[in-house]
Amino acid sequence: MKKEMIYEGKAKRIFSTDEPGILIMEFKDSLTAFNALKKGSFEGKGQVNRNIAALIFKELKKAGVNSHFVENQGDFDMKVRAVKIIPLEVVVRNVLAGSTAKKMGIEEGRVLPKPLVEFYYKDDALADPFVSDDQITIFNIATEDEIKELKLQALKVNDVLRTLFLKIGLKLIDFKLEFGRLEQGMDLGQIVLADEITPDCCRLWDVETNEKYDKDRFRRDLGKVDESYQAVLNRLASVVTE
Repeated sequence: MKKEMIYEGKAKRIFSTDEPGILIMEFKDSLTAFNALKKGSFEGKGQVNRNIAALIFKELKKAGVNSHFVENQGDFDMKVRAVKIIPLEVVVRNVLAGSTAKKMGIEEGRVLPKPLVEFYYKDDALADPFVSDDQITIFNIATEDEIKELKLQALKVNDVLRTLFLKIGLKLIDFKLEFGRLEQGMDLGQIVLADEITPDCCRLWDVETNEKYDKDRFRRDLGKVDESYQAVLNRLASVVTE
């Protein structure tokens, strides 16, 4: 059962439970963009994103990627293992889009010769700035070995998800991951995938039309945000099996 709320973010709330090492992650209906300067919502978003995240975590587990996911609970909740989040957003880019395309002065849509892995320091007050490997180690955010592991895990997730999304007619343009160290159990301290993987933190384009099926529909006022998220869920549910 949910007990005390111990954290609330833009899209989720975290609750303690009476089960050691287990938390409840509740998905909210809210939508935010540009470091929460733009806000919105649509009814049922939390349930849709929870279900998308669960299907993806299950598919990743089959490929040997460990995550904090345990099981779904109710309509909006997910039972997860407690982790101490590493304050880094790990971003993998397969195709140039968004702010990176703008920064480089290159039109969106250029396929990169290999996946690009970048780190951003997770701090809303600082607008999640880019950080280099050396900055990460100098400021004791993670060790060199942990940086290598984060990159390896991120690239493995990328391989699995690119294949998965292509099965349902979508290109994985880029995405954000978060990782944490387990706080309970025989594998105490192990780094595992945490947070979520949903259209909130992925760019997904249709393979034929390049139509967007992600939060860019909200960022850029393209409309049909709810329909796009539901379409991603429906397509995933058609190919992901237990």
